[in-house]
Amino acid sequence: MKRRLVTWLLVSLLPAAFLASLALGEVRLPLTDVAQALRGRGDPIAVTIVRDFRLPRSLVGAAVGAALAASGVVMQAFFRNALASPGLLGVSSGAALGAVSVLAFGIGHALWTVPLAAIAGAFAATAAVVVLARRGAATERLLLSGIALNALLDAGTAFMLSANAGRLELSGQILFWLMGGLESRTAEHVIIGIPSIVVACVLLLPLGRDLNLISLGEQSAQSLGVDVRRVRWRLVVLSTLLTALATSVAGVVGFVGLVVPHLLRLSLGPDHRRLLPASMMGGAALTLACDVATRLLPGGLRLGVITALVGGPFFLWMLRTLA
Repeated sequence: MKRRLVTWLLVSLLPAAFLASLALGEVRLPLTDVAQALRGRGDPIAVTIVRDFRLPRSLVGAAVGAALAASGVVMQAFFRNALASPGLLGVSSGAALGAVSVLAFGIGHALWTVPLAAIAGAFAATAAVVVLARRGAATERLLLSGIALNALLDAGTAFMLSANAGRLELSGQILFWLMGGLESRTAEHVIIGIPSIVVACVLLLPLGRDLNLISLGEQSAQSLGVDVRRVRWRLVVLSTLLTALATSVAGVVGFVGLVVPHLLRLSLGPDHRRLLPASMMGGAALTLACDVATRLLPGGLRLGVITALVGGPFFLWMLRTLA
């Protein structure tokens, strides 16, 4: 009964958050006007606001949230640790350094440059972790190597920022990207991120059973017929791709991949065949809700700041609960 209630809640929350993201902002629109605008009818100003500005932003936000939450599910099952998150292998830090580098060197003006650099940085970070881990990329070595590489990559990003501190416009651009956000998303961003995220999520869903077995332990999974090495690589690649794509179109957005999978695991249980699709819906709804908050709250808060304000206290509660 509880699982069914949570499922229906998610099914209701996601469309509600999506409609709110289309209706709310500096200009608030009635839902009837939103529905007309989506069909290209009604007030021309409302049509422009909804179709040209808010719809791409909402689609990208939903895809980013789904990608980060799905990646979080994989990380928590892979490391058998409720505190694991998509950035654990240095993926987010690698993406950040890649994007900041092209911005700092003045080659990030083209729309595709920053996303491509972020994706390249994310996969370079994952490759570096695997090389550092050696011995077949054992889980414990991956974890320790990821923690060490995270610190190194964050230092590189801080160096890039401090080296360009005198260039105020560039520093502001870098800081805005590091804080994450969905402002000024366009149809091009939709094309860059959404198809690849959808494909990666579709490829991840059939691995729910394997995730269930791997979360019991690699030896147990192997004895039950799972090709652990092959499945492990597929999980690492898909998780890296999802985090890289999300970061490439929205900047660094933290805690979505930590909060959503853990909360839903408490509600739905550990079966990843249910947890993966539920987390995708929950991550999309949370990201959209946080993005709406950036528009309504004073001070011009960025998406990454809102998710940190939500996720930080939750993380502390988890530490206290799991201690």
